[in-house]
Amino acid sequence: MNPVQGPRSKPMMEPTPLDSDIPLGDDVALAGAAAVVVPERGSGAPLLTYAEARDWGVIVADEDVDGAIPLVLREGADATVLLELRRRFARRLSVRNAPATEFEKLLSEVYGDTGALEADTLGFDGPDDTLAYGLPSAEDLLDSADDAPAIRLINGLIAQGLREGASDIHIEPYEQALVVRFREDGVLKEKLRMPPHVASVLVSRIKVMARLDIAERRVPQDGRIGLSLGGKLVDVRVSTLPNRAGERVVMRLLDKDNAGIELAELGLDEHSEGVLKRALNEPNGIVLVTGPTGSGKTTTLYAGLRGLNDGQRNILTVEDPVEYAVDGVGQTQVNAKVGLTFAAGLRAILRQDPDVVMVGEIRDKETADIAVQASLTGHLVLSTVHTNDSVGAITRMRDMGVEPFLLASTLRAVIAQRLVRRLCKHCRREETIDPALAEMLDIKQGRTVWHAVGCDHCNQSGYQGRIGLFEAIRIDDRIRRLINANASEEEIADYAFGKDAAGNRRGTRLTRAAKKLVQAGETSPEEAARIARRDDGAA
Repeated sequence: MNPVQGPRSKPMMEPTPLDSDIPLGDDVALAGAAAVVVPERGSGAPLLTYAEARDWGVIVADEDVDGAIPLVLREGADATVLLELRRRFARRLSVRNAPATEFEKLLSEVYGDTGALEADTLGFDGPDDTLAYGLPSAEDLLDSADDAPAIRLINGLIAQGLREGASDIHIEPYEQALVVRFREDGVLKEKLRMPPHVASVLVSRIKVMARLDIAERRVPQDGRIGLSLGGKLVDVRVSTLPNRAGERVVMRLLDKDNAGIELAELGLDEHSEGVLKRALNEPNGIVLVTGPTGSGKTTTLYAGLRGLNDGQRNILTVEDPVEYAVDGVGQTQVNAKVGLTFAAGLRAILRQDPDVVMVGEIRDKETADIAVQASLTGHLVLSTVHTNDSVGAITRMRDMGVEPFLLASTLRAVIAQRLVRRLCKHCRREETIDPALAEMLDIKQGRTVWHAVGCDHCNQSGYQGRIGLFEAIRIDDRIRRLINANASEEEIADYAFGKDAAGNRRGTRLTRAAKKLVQAGETSPEEAARIARRDDGAA
């Protein structure tokens, strides 16, 4: 059985066109276009294939409701299909109408939740190099009828990863086994272990899908796979790396829906959101977002660009790679092989009459200098750097050779961010905080806080989803003078996160933001301590 698609039933004949007012019979109950509630699906296969459900605009749930088969009918779909379904199932039907957008979401959820990843069901009897050359018959994973074991395995892995909210799929060959791990909410979890001889077939197949050179196994390669899952567009970024036991592959799953996140949906605290919005409304200058890999920096920048993308500005970006396609924004991808670096791309962009420029990352002196010059000539520049906190970004720019007086006059704001796992609301438990964690997070000893437990809702992890921690610095006149005077990080931090004349803090450090989430029951003290470092300014 295809791990994604489920068993394919025989295609049925097109229903005979009927007048719209023909009665469907007493055994078909039609509901209004109220909120659609699909019963929880069982472990059985869907009664309709994905292609049938998509083309006819009908979703069939597995569970009966009052002895009737529940259906969800897409708004505008041909209701005469219900006659054929009644004939096929020989059962009473309970029908609910759903708007097209709601139907598409349900279609992806229902049919993306089929399939298993057990290696012994995938038909691997031994390596078969011919599997590497057969391309999928359809771009939509749920609609693929190709039963080649390698293709079914890859489709199942990607569908499973998307269903569980994984950001990356790691395929790791070792002498004794091929291990597949998912990064879920920032933490790697092993999902599948297979015989080692499967590795070469699987990697070759992924390379074909990503249009990489399957004959070259000595150097790293990067590629991309464009897929859809139930009408939901997904970009899969592929990276291969030669390893002692074969080639290691990491597939990053980029949900294109994330490109539409608004600034208000990021979870910024009031102070950080105000700092960022004020900086984005500036006519020129540099706005930096900093944090480790996978902390959501790109999502924050895209949310900012979305707010600026009003059709009256020329917005251009240079990225490595372009993660999300955004209408109305000119996006250029770095290509080092032909000399298109961040610096070269940024230099070319400035000749395209931009109003707003986004640089994927400032990583060298040349890019930093061009970004500064761009801001001095009337452009708003958005970019990222890799530092531990917001104050560190100022030091990093100085270390790259940017003159302090130029940095002081061009920098508008710095946002540092992290992502912490959110506690599962179904199984979290109150316990007394550990003394060491209480001291680290500056929480009163003996206080009761929420801890992770684990249940079926969260796959026994104790966490569901992630929430952001933010630390923002607005560059005012005092901080400009400190930067111009080559002040240390401690001096800048003392002012930026200290108290003003009214006794209010000017900003919140990451550790204090983590403490607030622990006290609010959003995350556990263990998770907060994992991502927030201890600093004297937070206590």
